[in-house]
Amino acid sequence: MALTLNQILIATIISAAVIFATRAFPFVLFSKKDPPQIIRFIEKYIPPMVMAVLLVYCFKDVNFTAKPFGVSEILALYVTVMLHLWKSNSMISIFGGTIVYMVLIRLI
Repeated sequence: MALTLNQILIATIISAAVIFATRAFPFVLFSKKDPPQIIRFIEKYIPPMVMAVLLVYCFKDVNFTAKPFGVSEILALYVTVMLHLWKSNSMISIFGGTIVYMVLIRLI
């Protein structure tokens, strides 16, 4: 079944409205008062926990006992951390580390 242009536009508009509403909801909800303690806790501790989970996930399949001993992964992690400490820019850190990793896995 082929979709018409009208159906595609309607689906796109509805999707955009739902995404906008879910993004705007916290700002509308807490615009006139301070957020509850649980929200402050989540805001403070969830990002580092997510990063820790991602770090474990990224290194879960690396074999440190066989050649190349995870050298590409460790060097890419080092570059990512150093870029972030130097520039404090997440996008530069992510893309820089990814580029270094992609180059290293082809060289090593």
